[in-house]
Amino acid sequence: MTTASAESSYTARHLSVLEGLEAVRKRPGMYIGSTDSRGLMHCLWEIIDNSVDEALGGFGDRIEIVLRADSSVEVRDKGRGIPVDLEPKTGLTGVEVVFTKLHAGGKFGGGSYAASGGLHGVGASVVNALSARLDVEVDRGGKTHLMTFHRGEPGIFHDTGEPSPDAPFEPFVDNSELSIRGRTAKGRTGTRVRYWADPQVFPANSLFSYDELVTRARQTSFLVPGLTITVRDERGIPGTPGADGPHEETFLHAGGTVDFVDHLAPDPAVTDTWHLTGSGTFSETVPVLDGRGHMSPQEVMRECEVDIALRWGTGYDTEVRTFVNIISTPKGGSHLAGFEAALLRTLRKAVDANARRLKITARDTTERIEKDDVMAGLTAVLTVRLAEPQFEGQTKEVLGTAPVRGIVAKVVDAELGEIFVSPKRDHKAQSSLLLDKVVGEMRARLSARKQKEISRRKNALETSSLPAKLADCRSDDVARSELFIVEGDSALGTAKLARSSDFQALLPIRGKILNVQKASVTDMLKNLECAAIIQVLGAGSGRTFDLEAARYGKIILMTDADVDGAHIRTLLLTLFFRYMRPLVEAGRVFAAVPPLHRVEVIGGGGRKNEYVYTYSEAELAATLTKLSRSGRRFKDDIQRYKGLGEMDANQLAETTMDPRHRTLRRVTVEGAQRAEEIFELLMGSDVPPRKDFIIAGADSLDRNRIDA
Repeated sequence: MTTASAESSYTARHLSVLEGLEAVRKRPGMYIGSTDSRGLMHCLWEIIDNSVDEALGGFGDRIEIVLRADSSVEVRDKGRGIPVDLEPKTGLTGVEVVFTKLHAGGKFGGGSYAASGGLHGVGASVVNALSARLDVEVDRGGKTHLMTFHRGEPGIFHDTGEPSPDAPFEPFVDNSELSIRGRTAKGRTGTRVRYWADPQVFPANSLFSYDELVTRARQTSFLVPGLTITVRDERGIPGTPGADGPHEETFLHAGGTVDFVDHLAPDPAVTDTWHLTGSGTFSETVPVLDGRGHMSPQEVMRECEVDIALRWGTGYDTEVRTFVNIISTPKGGSHLAGFEAALLRTLRKAVDANARRLKITARDTTERIEKDDVMAGLTAVLTVRLAEPQFEGQTKEVLGTAPVRGIVAKVVDAELGEIFVSPKRDHKAQSSLLLDKVVGEMRARLSARKQKEISRRKNALETSSLPAKLADCRSDDVARSELFIVEGDSALGTAKLARSSDFQALLPIRGKILNVQKASVTDMLKNLECAAIIQVLGAGSGRTFDLEAARYGKIILMTDADVDGAHIRTLLLTLFFRYMRPLVEAGRVFAAVPPLHRVEVIGGGGRKNEYVYTYSEAELAATLTKLSRSGRRFKDDIQRYKGLGEMDANQLAETTMDPRHRTLRRVTVEGAQRAEEIFELLMGSDVPPRKDFIIAGADSLDRNRIDA
């Protein structure tokens, strides 16, 4: 394009349309967090949430999401359709206002939506600005309206076949045109948005995550009962469910939050899933746009609807999910605070009313239940719906609307309190079991506290309190010290000579420890190897684990590089994940990486022979090829290590223990929920799913990887 033609195509009208969206393209991180796969998914959530808001308002009961093979994504709904008439202030159609103007939409002032996920009116326009092409079709008034955009600018793509962002694009110059593509049934309404993410913004390796999409779709279908959400993947990406052809899943849950809790609950039930509902009103002063276009403060009445489903199970983990409209609030806020306070208050009242049966003396003030006692084994979903909620920060992770706390607390007090005094046989039996569980938790907590106070009086570094087989280090600097958990006594002897005794401690274990995923806490504590590890670390276990009390900065699992070594490492990781999870979450658990081979390279010319270590068969082959090409000779008897005991002290220090040369793999927990599911699948007591997992992966097994 020549300079003259470029200048003539850039008019004042383009400047007025793009001035806001240009800021989005320059600083996308401000609006979507990042430009990797997370940002790509955030854009998709914005479009999906607009459709969900329609369903939340009672308009439309079906949403379809299609990941297409041409890298585009399409979201279809049966809502009211974006307004197609002219907006009086801008003179633009509603479609163009929604997709080109920041802070524009139907969610200000509460006129169009009683409760919605969107608040700021920037979602659709931000997605448009960051798309190489965006097509929006609206069914409304018996017609199908169409508008297309290129990086936020409205115009026409001259497609010769299938729609493509690479087709010639002609921007509108004088007036925008919302074209009519065809006719549709008179009562049919809805919106279809299809867009191609801009490769200038998102790197080529950024992909839509099918698993994240399915998880969000399932969650939304729980939160909006009766809403059908279909997810279809046509991309054919290897490693995804749609690798061999289009894959489609549909989600519909009529039970709402009750179904959600039943889906989340990980353990057998102590109580049924109880459904608590209610509402309340409050007033707040908000700025409102008056007829002259000025913002003026005005007191408005708000209604807050509360929907809670909860049940207690036999386990001890707590799973509480909170939502405001359809927005997940993982860090809680005023609604969660009200829920927890009312829950504790109601349970305390019920315990006091049954003090004689529970054998609690009123004069004993130490026997008083706390929040942790009540939350143990609780699975709950708490959702509130209100217009224009206030969040703390842009990420919408914490609800800040203060009056919601009192409304939620009032609903819990009334509804849950009624269950505890209900004359129904089921309610009586379940309430009794729940109170027994809560009081049992309280007494276990008090007992653990006493034991902890006793153990704190002892010096954790006293050698008499530590296992005799521990080869401790001299340093008491936790940040610098390292504990190597070594497989077998044979490897221990070599490791003692290879370590730096100043800051490296060694603890040998005998073979395969107990699988704690299957065993009870009592069995775990009775196991000598598990007890020794917990004792050496000195930070306790389970709910009483104290990360600050851990005696070592790094925990390094040093096992043989074979199948048995991998199994032992998995058993150890199961112990740490199950009973010392904060240690894993803090990134203080590592796996040592011992070499598999040692190649002796002939020095030549009077030079000493040197040794090269490799860590896989592929690396060995590449190393030998490189040596051959460079004309260097090596001995044919390449050493293959089958265990740590085959190394001498110098080799073990140089390859595996010396911080200057070794390689460590840090064990992380990126998704605690996903990790819990994997450990339960691989190490749990439920055999059929594990059998199916092994059979499904049998074809991909390489015999050469089996160390036999």
